[in-house]
Amino acid sequence: MSDPQVTLDPSHLHGVEAKLRGPLEEQLTSALQAATEKTKQTYAGEDIDQVTATILERTKAGLHHDIADGFHPDPDQLRHVAENIVAGADTRDLPRPR
Repeated sequence: MSDPQVTLDPSHLHGVEAKLRGPLEEQLTSALQAATEKTKQTYAGEDIDQVTATILERTKAGLHHDIADGFHPDPDQLRHVAENIVAGADTRDLPRPR
């Protein structure tokens, strides 16, 4: 899976957001990639909805609260990242139910 990237739609940015688009995209992408990697490393058989929620939660935790409050990624694209984690998991490494 390639690293997920955040691209902001310039038509939805105003004022300071538009001026800071590049650095903002870099910060959001960095937080999303870190969250994705952490989620991939700790994946233990959760369903796609839970993985999606975990990625979003971890991404927002890696951002300043003002930025996190305004970060609303496309749910379908975030789910696609989660699907890649679930599909790429080596089931031999998952915990076995007891």
